[in-house]
Amino acid sequence: MKNFFRSQKAVSSVVGMIMILALTITSVSVIFLYGVPTIYEMEDIANAQKVEQAFTVLDSRTSKVALGESPSQTTSLSMMAGDLKVNGNNESYNSSKIVIISVDINATWYNSYKNNRHRWGSWKSYTSNPEMNEFNASMGSIVYRDNDRIIGYEGGGVWSKYPTGKSVMISPPEFHYNGETLTLPVMRVQGDSLHSGKSDVDITVSSNNMPVVLYPDPGSDNRRTNPLTSDKVIIYIKSDFYNAWADYANTLAYATATTDDYNSTAVVELEVIPAMGKDSLKSAFKVGSVNPSNPEPIYNFSFDLEARASQGLNPSNYQITATSGTKTLTYTLAKKGGANQLLLDVEYEDTSVGSVETWEHNGIFVVNGAKDDQSSTVDLLSKTYTLEYDENNDFSWDNDSSISLGPNVDYSKGDIMPLYNLTQHYMKLITMDGSVLFTLQQPGHSDPVDYDESTLTLYYDGMPGSITYLHVSRNDLSVNLN
Repeated sequence: MKNFFRSQKAVSSVVGMIMILALTITSVSVIFLYGVPTIYEMEDIANAQKVEQAFTVLDSRTSKVALGESPSQTTSLSMMAGDLKVNGNNESYNSSKIVIISVDINATWYNSYKNNRHRWGSWKSYTSNPEMNEFNASMGSIVYRDNDRIIGYEGGGVWSKYPTGKSVMISPPEFHYNGETLTLPVMRVQGDSLHSGKSDVDITVSSNNMPVVLYPDPGSDNRRTNPLTSDKVIIYIKSDFYNAWADYANTLAYATATTDDYNSTAVVELEVIPAMGKDSLKSAFKVGSVNPSNPEPIYNFSFDLEARASQGLNPSNYQITATSGTKTLTYTLAKKGGANQLLLDVEYEDTSVGSVETWEHNGIFVVNGAKDDQSSTVDLLSKTYTLEYDENNDFSWDNDSSISLGPNVDYSKGDIMPLYNLTQHYMKLITMDGSVLFTLQQPGHSDPVDYDESTLTLYYDGMPGSITYLHVSRNDLSVNLN
């Protein structure tokens, strides 16, 4: 009996039960600690996906209203949480709008604007100048917000913004660019209402189907015509979803975009191809960006020069010059070595590397006639007119970079090159950053050229995606929540 009462067997079963109970409590606690937030997170994700699908349907139905297929459309949304808000008043337009700028590169103030052009509001100091034209259109938005997760309809597209601040496109906006024509029907949301809670809500969109044409619009401004006569078109898109707008623009062929993160703005910049062909010579003319992938993008670049007065076509330092940033290309004509010939030199300088490449004449362009009847054809693509290199080092014939273009060839003093090759090479370099303005002048002397009688012939392969036509309209959409 004594040994029986001292047995430990009953204690071990109690300890076992306590351990099982402790493990159970611990497991349940872990599930509550990690599992429940995960369940709620999955619920939030499912709800967000449900809202995205509803907004995609809303986008499709809104397009029918905007395009005149229907006077109104209603989309139902089952909300599990969060708020739904229509941002269609003057205050909300300040953070959801599009501003379009067209600008001429030969403006005296252009370089100042150019250095800051990728910032929101950078154009405001220059809009009074005739070389800049500005117009804008408010967009507004319909936004669902659940904590830091935002889903919105804006500009004819559906966007989703995550707590990290990164936005993605769910459905593309009404922004269409084919490399020649930009069509931009701006959808302006009108209304100011809010819905909160878990009940269903109907989003009704209606329109009078009377779009307002913003461009072309020569009646309000004679510069708003097609084809475009400016040198650049810059589009500023201010939006909570700005980085997704920029990502979308970068997916389009021939379009590129940057972002101004501080001002929540996407900036799309498009080049305009200046007019080509044969025309009367002017003291200044523009050349657009040439196609760098084409080894010989310049097809015709020639001057038919006529004498201005009785002294004949007698230049001593006639310069054809273009500058782009740190780069300068100069063709210099002079009558030397005989009364019936013109000599041409070429100089290319880039101050960013502190170097110059100079090519001196090794041929002639014939001058015909006498006195004020003298004339000469100067073909900058001549394959028979050659030039001799007058430097010991070169810098622009290296592999492709911001200052040089292949082929990777080393030239030294005394090397001979056809004018054709030089023009092809240097024209690609000088237009690398956009259109350039060539000026014609003879510093310190009277101009020997009769511009009314002289002509310029210019044809080239322009940079793919250079814009020619612009069509912008505003479609007003009235939005109500029921």
